[in-house]
Amino acid sequence: MEKAEILNKLPYGKGFLFVDDLLSIDETGVTGSYTYSETLPFYESHFTGFPVTPAVILTETMAQIGLVCLGIYLLRDRAMDNNFSVVMTSSAIDFIKPVFPGEKVVVTSEKVYFRFNKLSCKVKMENANGETVCKGNISGMLIVKSDD
Repeated sequence: MEKAEILNKLPYGKGFLFVDDLLSIDETGVTGSYTYSETLPFYESHFTGFPVTPAVILTETMAQIGLVCLGIYLLRDRAMDNNFSVVMTSSAIDFIKPVFPGEKVVVTSEKVYFRFNKLSCKVKMENANGETVCKGNISGMLIVKSDD
C-alpha cells in the first residue's frame, strides 16, 4: 500500500487532520510529520497571549500518525473499501516540552503488537530540533465493519 493511499484513507476532515506526510512505513512502524498552523482555532483560547498546542491535540497527532496510519497499512486489503474504523482504547503519554504555533513535529511509532485487530504502539514526538516533545504508548481497536 502506497503512502498516498494511506493518507487518502484517513477518516478525518480538514479541520481535524493532523498528518501532513508519511516519511516511512512498514510492518514494524511508521514515521510521519505535521506542522501546526498558526491559524488553528484552538490557539485563540489555549493560553491567551501565549498559545501552546493542547496536550490532547499532541496525543491525537500521535494517534493519527502512529496508530491509524499504521493500522491502515497493516489492514491493507480490508482497509481498501473504507469499511473500517479505528477507536483509541488507551494512551499513556509523558509531555516533556511545549509545542507552539507554526512548529513542525515528527512522530515515530513502533508496533508493540497487532493481534485480534488490536494495535499497540510505542510513540514519540520530536520537534524540528530533534528534541523529544512527548512519548508513551497508544493502543486502539481496528474495527472492520460487516456488510449486514
